Amino acid sequence: MAAAAAPGALGAWQAGRVRLVAASCAPLGPRWRLPGSEVKTDDELRVRYLEEENRGIVVLGINRAHAKNSFSKNLVKMLSKAVDALKSDKKVRTVIVRSEVPGIFCAGADLKERVKMNPSEVGPFVSKIRAVINEIANLPVPTIAALDGLALGGGLELALACDIRVAASSAKMGLVETKLAIIPGGGGTQRLPRAIGMSLAKELIFSARVLDGQEAKAVGLVSHVLEQNQEGDAAYRKALDLAREFLPQGPVAMRVAKLAINQGMEVDLVTGLAIEEACYAQTIPTKDRLEGLLAFKEKRSPRYKGE
Repeated sequence: MAAAAAPGALGAWQAGRVRLVAASCAPLGPRWRLPGSEVKTDDELRVRYLEEENRGIVVLGINRAHAKNSFSKNLVKMLSKAVDALKSDKKVRTVIVRSEVPGIFCAGADLKERVKMNPSEVGPFVSKIRAVINEIANLPVPTIAALDGLALGGGLELALACDIRVAASSAKMGLVETKLAIIPGGGGTQRLPRAIGMSLAKELIFSARVLDGQEAKAVGLVSHVLEQNQEGDAAYRKALDLAREFLPQGPVAMRVAKLAINQGMEVDLVTGLAIEEACYAQTIPTKDRLEGLLAFKEKRSPRYKGE
């Protein structure tokens, strides 16, 4: 293995990374759903496993129209349950997070529910929101947030936890917690500066400023911005196009590429290159790598199995 050849402490560190990557790619337990089915964990969250040419794409659709898709105790519980199932399903290739409610992505915490909480309940509940957002960030497959409407506070923090964000030009987004005399508590103070830089992130959080899709694209908060269509799902359609681009690639390679990027961005370059070496080593013994070479030789599309 590449990591085993590295000297001293770095070699041991790399070996640990190899074990981590290997664990993330190991065969897992039974799948949570029947093939081809749509799983409705709750009316507040719709989980759709797409089929035919979109097989491998899973869509998480938030559906709390009466509360602007805000995070309730029940929605947080349902998201956690759904994500827990996704991370153990090797047939899942890409996850799209979207809204089922026109004009809204997620308005953050449910303040009507929050105002009824005792002060002692607030901290633990915010921790649960932070935990489920972290679970989405740690999914081993690519994740895409489709912002076709309002994404405020925890809603934007949810989007920031995804690998890629696409937005309609009419979408509105911002971390507005300082208006309520609190701060972002779902990872916003950490993920926003990593996405757009420290100075600009401070400016947006200090001012509680709300950006539209074009402004978000200009500062690097979203990767793609589109004019909204009559159906109100332009961002979702773009997310679906991106997900289709990911489907033909080797599943193991996709997982370890995400791991290498995510872990490498948190360390210095030399250490990051060691992470890349350890992750690359995980692709060498795979059947998919041999299939890719054979398909290239035979001038055909590869048939990857995630092995």
